[in-house]
Amino acid sequence: MLRFLTAGESHGEALVAILDGMVAHLNLSEDAISKELERRQEGAGRGERMKIEKDKAQILSGVAKGETLGSPIALLIPNKAKEAWEKPFTQLRPGHADLAGAIKYNQKNLRPILERSSARETAARVAVGAICKKFLAEFKIKISSSVIHIGGVSSQKDIEQAIEKAKKEGDSLGGVFEVKCENLPIGLGSCMQWDKRLDGLLAQALMSIQAIKGVEIGLGFESTRLKGSKVHDEIFYNNNKFTRGSNNAGGLEGGMTNGEPLILKAAMKPISTLLTPLNSVDIATKKPAKAYVERADICAVTAAAVVGEAMASFVLANAFLEKFGGDSMEEIRSNFSSFQYPKNML
Repeated sequence: MLRFLTAGESHGEALVAILDGMVAHLNLSEDAISKELERRQEGAGRGERMKIEKDKAQILSGVAKGETLGSPIALLIPNKAKEAWEKPFTQLRPGHADLAGAIKYNQKNLRPILERSSARETAARVAVGAICKKFLAEFKIKISSSVIHIGGVSSQKDIEQAIEKAKKEGDSLGGVFEVKCENLPIGLGSCMQWDKRLDGLLAQALMSIQAIKGVEIGLGFESTRLKGSKVHDEIFYNNNKFTRGSNNAGGLEGGMTNGEPLILKAAMKPISTLLTPLNSVDIATKKPAKAYVERADICAVTAAAVVGEAMASFVLANAFLEKFGGDSMEEIRSNFSSFQYPKNML
């Protein structure tokens, strides 16, 4: 079983991640992880911080001579932007964790809530996801993402114009991204218990990403507008293989992969920090105040798509290990190559 934890504050010394359960003898380098971190920093609408941070991963444990050991993998991503810890604030920011977090943790200064709830934490997730993606690639499983729309527009030129307009107005934009997972074997996940269903696990993983407000699998919400005859994917059997006439299910049926590409979509709300701040309240004085303004992006949908890849990779790598088992790459490869679907079913 794979599991991971992250630690660190947005403007602290560093972000830290520990991935436990990765098998031994997977080829892994710091550069492979750092390339995914670089992708997270790209995209139209990113803020000034991306000019400061040049995220690079340091492997502290679990890897020797370019191979995983089977022990926990500890990762460190140093922060360069650290000055904000000296700036306490009390003006609540609508859309952020400030109010709920301050009450929950009895914080009169909102800085500690901002520091941990910040999307900066996703850099650690991308580092973990890079390892999982590398593992899945060994079995020709490909994970990719794309932006469906930002602020309701989909062409790159229109997106850039919309972001520039929002920036001038002191506003922000959200959008929708898609994660596509190809060459998955049939039968990852399970229909037997609610917490083994892969659709539920993937939805939870994507919804846990900061600012994500909705997740679709395949046709998703659009299927509610159509009749069943227009939604369900017809099944055929040709050349000793089951095939589909469409993929409206998005590669998942009954909580299990069905052999078709896995298609996930996630909706990201507009960034909560606005350069033209909304009306709010000072948590210390209880008087009206404008929301606190922290350095922030105008839009981070492209970056969120990379985080979505990472989270999907983690869930799928765990499901893959659960099905094929093993503690080393050699054992996993042997189990995977020798696995056969029941002959009377194919």
